[in-house]
Amino acid sequence: MTEETDQRRLAELLDELFAGQERVTREEVVRRAVAADLPANLRIRLEGLPEGEYALDEVAEALDVDGAI
Repeated sequence: MTEETDQRRLAELLDELFAGQERVTREEVVRRAVAADLPANLRIRLEGLPEGEYALDEVAEALDVDGAI
């Protein structure tokens, strides 16, 4: 997959994950990424987030994801 496709899949996952949610834990983000079978390089980036709760814009900024906010 291309980097652009990976970024789009990650942005879509984050949009779905945060629909109706103000904050989500890092563990839930990683769990959903695994369930969505995202590529290993994206899961590694997500696993690199410090533990805690995040708003969508915080995750998108930390991962430099366009289109998720």
